[in-house]
Amino acid sequence: MSTDNKPLIAVTGATSKQGRSVVATLLQSQRFRVRAFTRRKDSPEALRLKRLGAEIATVPLELGRQEDLVAAFKGADGAFLMTPPIAAPEEIEAPLGRQLADAAVEAGVGHIVFSTLENVDKITGGTKYAPHFTDKASVADYIRGLPVSHSFIMLAFFYTNLIEYYAPRMEGDTLLLPIYLPEDFAAPFVDPLTATGPVVLEIFSNPERYNGKTLPVIGEIISPREMVETFQRVTGRKAEYRNAFDREGLLNYFPEFAANEFFVRELLGMVEYAVEYGYFGKEHDLEWSRRLAPETLNWEQFLRTSGWRGDKRSFGA
Repeated sequence: MSTDNKPLIAVTGATSKQGRSVVATLLQSQRFRVRAFTRRKDSPEALRLKRLGAEIATVPLELGRQEDLVAAFKGADGAFLMTPPIAAPEEIEAPLGRQLADAAVEAGVGHIVFSTLENVDKITGGTKYAPHFTDKASVADYIRGLPVSHSFIMLAFFYTNLIEYYAPRMEGDTLLLPIYLPEDFAAPFVDPLTATGPVVLEIFSNPERYNGKTLPVIGEIISPREMVETFQRVTGRKAEYRNAFDREGLLNYFPEFAANEFFVRELLGMVEYAVEYGYFGKEHDLEWSRRLAPETLNWEQFLRTSGWRGDKRSFGA
């Protein structure tokens, strides 16, 4: 198949963890062309995507850019949509998501894949504050009402959260790992950098099969206790769990978070929701992504692949 005859997939948030995974996997499959949306075409990540073979479209994800977005989506057969991380109390994630979806439909995109999460506000009756979950869910509901074929993916907690945002610290000869879940609570985790692309490739390769479906993406269901034990075994370093699950524990290890009370409320609301209600709704097939891609990294494989030994790292948005 000639390059021009391959379906074209537009990828928003292309330099994010999920976006980079999607762009790389689609291109490596040699089944699709990719148009990568990014704010800066000269950023290191954008240049890397260009070297992989992506067409770079400079389109900031901002409100009021509908015409620019429609032009950028023109000619695309499919679109992977995601909203950028927006710290509370800003409330623009849902409008941004609706704008992306409207622009894709107006441009004639054939199938949309949107990265969503559960509607925490609806599920908990408003008792848990997790707007970055609920806003994504409201965008998914909006897309369901549009005249376009669509599918949704729903990623588990990111392994990378523990490295970027909840960084460990040394105390004597022991590495302390403050984790935002109770020590023995098993929760779903995933590596967005390697797990997102394979599931999106599967959906765009079979859009009719997945039309209307919401598909969870999981690497492993594991407790913080097991994560710490695995870390010690893989790295040979002495490490201990520390509680960053409740307000006292969170602010003890990350006092800088207190500068934004909405952010603290959201972190606490998110994990309280996961513990009390379950991260994923009971209707989802939690084994789907691991059946599709058995090579999806579990925590031990992530540690070995990344070489992480407790240092703070940045993986990008």
